[in-house]
Amino acid sequence: MLSEEEEEREAETRSRLRELESKFRSLEDKRRALIDEMRRLSAEQKALYDRRQAPQAEVERLYAEHGELGHKLVATRKALEAARRHLEAAVAGMRELRAGFPPTDRLRPAQLKREIAEMEHRQQTSVLSLDDEKALILRLRERTKDLKEAEARVAVVAEHERLRKEAEGRVTACRGEVDRLVQELNATRQERDAKMEAVRARLVDAGSVVAELRAKARARAAVMEQIDQLSGEMAGVDREAHQLIGESRARREEARRTLRTYSRSAHRTTEDMIASTAEAQLEELLKRGKITLGG
Repeated sequence: MLSEEEEEREAETRSRLRELESKFRSLEDKRRALIDEMRRLSAEQKALYDRRQAPQAEVERLYAEHGELGHKLVATRKALEAARRHLEAAVAGMRELRAGFPPTDRLRPAQLKREIAEMEHRQQTSVLSLDDEKALILRLRERTKDLKEAEARVAVVAEHERLRKEAEGRVTACRGEVDRLVQELNATRQERDAKMEAVRARLVDAGSVVAELRAKARARAAVMEQIDQLSGEMAGVDREAHQLIGESRARREEARRTLRTYSRSAHRTTEDMIASTAEAQLEELLKRGKITLGG
């Protein structure tokens, strides 16, 4: 049994507990919605992270290929420099070889024979002045002499021609190698530049994903802050409710102790009264002689 004042306090406690329960449920609903929002943001973060892996792997692959092309470019440039040195050496060798050949080696017997035949035909069919005829005869003699020398040097001229062709072939081969390496160098440079452009494009894609990830992380952090704030409020409500319940239990326990104490006191008083009454009645009966006490 509670006093009137304690009953009022109990009523206030019950009212406050109902308010706290309503507030706790409202906070719990808000927190549950925020937790769902946090889970959604986490799932979106995971999806963005997975999306980021593909362009990131592509960037790493392209960058590795770009590096390989860079090494190839260096090797090709070195090979081109060596090929140019070989070409310069081949050209210089061909010039030296040509300079070492006597001028008569450049005259072919067939060519000399044609010239001689043309001059004889001119001498026989044309009317020439004395000076012209003397000059023509002198020219015929020179070419006839050159023909004899050329026919005598056929083997030497053939060897010189072979050497000349070999030298020209070396020059042609070296020039072709230089041209090939120049084309390969340009193609490799273009391919490497294209790889770098692809790397930049993939980095832009990855950067946009990273920006989205950071935005999602900020949003998730804000939601987590709200969740923590609501959790703190719920903990405060819970502490207040437990405190009120504890105070109510303490009052009721105090009331029980008081009631038990009173009950024991009342019980002893009643027993004493009964005992006193019984003794008085016993004495009255003894006086009247109605009761005989025997041994």
